[in-house]
Amino acid sequence: MTPVESATAKGDFSPAEDCRAQLARILNSADFNASERDRRFLSYVVEETLAGRGDRIKAYSVAIEVFGRDTSFDPQNDPIVRIEAGHLRRALERYYLTAGQPDPILITIPKGAYVPTFSRRPAPDAAEATPSGAATKDTLAKATGKQPKNWLVLAILAVSAATVAAVFAFQPRPTRLDAATPAIPRVLVERFDDLGRTEASATVASGLTQEVISQLSKFRDIVVVESADSPSTSPRYVLSGSVSMAANAFRLQARLVNRSDGTVLWADSYHGRTTVAEILQAQADIARNVVTSLAQTYGVIYHADIANNVDAPPGDWGAYSCTLSYYAYRASLDPRAGREARNCLEKTVKRFPSYATAWALLAQISIDELRFRFPFDPDAWQPEFDRILIMARHASELDPRNVRALHAEMSALYWKGEFEASRKVGEQAMAINPNDTDLMGSFGSSLALSGSWSDGCPLIEKARERSVGPFGYYESILALCSYFSGDYEQASMWIRKSPVPKNQLYHLIAAAIFGEAGNNTEADRERAWLEKNAPELVNNMRQEVYRRLRRPEDAATFLNSLRKAGLDFAV
Repeated sequence: MTPVESATAKGDFSPAEDCRAQLARILNSADFNASERDRRFLSYVVEETLAGRGDRIKAYSVAIEVFGRDTSFDPQNDPIVRIEAGHLRRALERYYLTAGQPDPILITIPKGAYVPTFSRRPAPDAAEATPSGAATKDTLAKATGKQPKNWLVLAILAVSAATVAAVFAFQPRPTRLDAATPAIPRVLVERFDDLGRTEASATVASGLTQEVISQLSKFRDIVVVESADSPSTSPRYVLSGSVSMAANAFRLQARLVNRSDGTVLWADSYHGRTTVAEILQAQADIARNVVTSLAQTYGVIYHADIANNVDAPPGDWGAYSCTLSYYAYRASLDPRAGREARNCLEKTVKRFPSYATAWALLAQISIDELRFRFPFDPDAWQPEFDRILIMARHASELDPRNVRALHAEMSALYWKGEFEASRKVGEQAMAINPNDTDLMGSFGSSLALSGSWSDGCPLIEKARERSVGPFGYYESILALCSYFSGDYEQASMWIRKSPVPKNQLYHLIAAAIFGEAGNNTEADRERAWLEKNAPELVNNMRQEVYRRLRRPEDAATFLNSLRKAGLDFAV
């Protein structure tokens, strides 16, 4: 019995003919972005495995049979097979995230090996099919405990079953756009030039190109294209680069250009080593640095798009610019800017009901409006967050790999008090895109404030280190991290670095830190500001602190520091 027949008998995957049909489906797809050599690589390992010769697939045999190396090939000194296997894994991953989503058979190449595995995807259960409008309405009513009344939930209900079904099926692809989305930025990633003109330098250039494409594609509000030929995929930006080689090392020079006027928006250079043990990690690290610089929330592309913003933009651009207005609000936490961003996003989801990011950011603004609303209304808290959670999950249903949607769902669960569920969603989002600094900082904050300081604070530090700013959000939480570790001097440093003058909670943190540190002058200043500008917060101090610091001992410690700052509140 062959390995395929044996596995089929156990129910692990399909018969050999189905696996060969899946191989043909992948190789014939325009969305399988792999070189001819990697296509031969995939065909070879699949056919050898299906023929029962999987145990013979080694780096040596692949080098000889696929890459044409001679019998003197030494895998310890020549990393070609290992490098190309990495390229192939990423190409398969991208294929199954795009055109391969409905395919019945999964073919994967496990890390550390070259023998493929096959698995059959379960058929969709009828009970899990996209619900009709009536069923959706019943589900929403059940989730909220009453018939939904605000227009946001009604807008969700207004999405037709056909539209929802189409959205579930859609995933952004490198060369296509959904007509029902606004004018989100498109980036043409050109194949990095090989200046060395050797097989080794060509391999490094190809690997870096594919790694950058793979990591950039994880940001759902950027469309990665690999051809500028079609007007429908005309890119706004072009990322290009060149690779040169030296002894056991390579150098990447990369730049991002505004295609409309040829302006160079960003340029940088990176170095890595080409030893067998280091080259794959070097490629991944360099790609991460490039992508983080360009695509993070306040990165190069964000600032370029903000600069292009106009007072009365055309409809498609205007809808996308609403997301920019949300991030501008988050930089200052100015309530007026928040209201303007909310109004803009409400119009966007009416026009583009399948735009997952807009729904997610609308949920985030709703969370801010509740958590910064004073005094706290305990009767409204849970019902409001139930409705926000519905909104966030709707965004996730529209695009299951949209990190902004999962971010909103994580935040809503946290504020509902469902900490374990919030943590799982946060971990899921981080696994999808570990380069998203905004998500990283927020996830770290939710862990820290729920009492897992040792887990959350390092994530916040990492997010700040990799972020291009603004830093006030990170620094306020880092001030709390230092405060709860007993380092009041460090806590004072962080809170002084992070002025968010219109946010009441910033002043509350500052008062506690300065009070505990014995800095009476600054503590008095913060106390006076709170008593003048945040009387509702001061009058409900105990309740508000316990609502935000979820471990009772943390809340009690913080309240004691506020007393040292001179704040008088009911026990």
